[in-house]
Amino acid sequence: MLSLESPEWSNLVDAYGEASGIPGLLSQLETFPSDRGRAEPWFSLWSALAHQGDVYSASFAAVPHVVRVLALAPERASGSFFQFPAWVEICRHRKNVSVPDALSASYTQAIERLPHLVCAVAARPWDKGFLHCALGAMAVGKGSPELAEVLLELSPDDLKDFREWQNSR
Repeated sequence: MLSLESPEWSNLVDAYGEASGIPGLLSQLETFPSDRGRAEPWFSLWSALAHQGDVYSASFAAVPHVVRVLALAPERASGSFFQFPAWVEICRHRKNVSVPDALSASYTQAIERLPHLVCAVAARPWDKGFLHCALGAMAVGKGSPELAEVLLELSPDDLKDFREWQNSR
């Protein structure tokens, strides 16, 4: 995993250019901040690293840090700790973006840890939003980014329409 202190962050890019500000945002995750609305640092991380479905070299360096913090205390984690890595992988897959070689091992290991971390929070109460995030993370971690995208994007109206379609077959 690329250290948050590494000067290599300035060689990575995010949606706005050089990614040297990303380590500071990632370090704020250690306090398990809220992810409601435009709460920081989540708002800035999403904006810079998963901008309109695009992902960047800094996105792949950030995911292992998000998962590392998540693993410290999964019971304290908001849905974004699961959704963010899942969404990066969904976008990577959808747009056929390659992970840079230097980041590939830590990124892949982080994605593969997600199902274990979902299981670690199985006993806690989940609202519907958290359920979508956790199930999306589980699907991505098990190699199904297409299913993960459906799980993350499915609204209650979509579920109703799907059930009606399924029953009409």
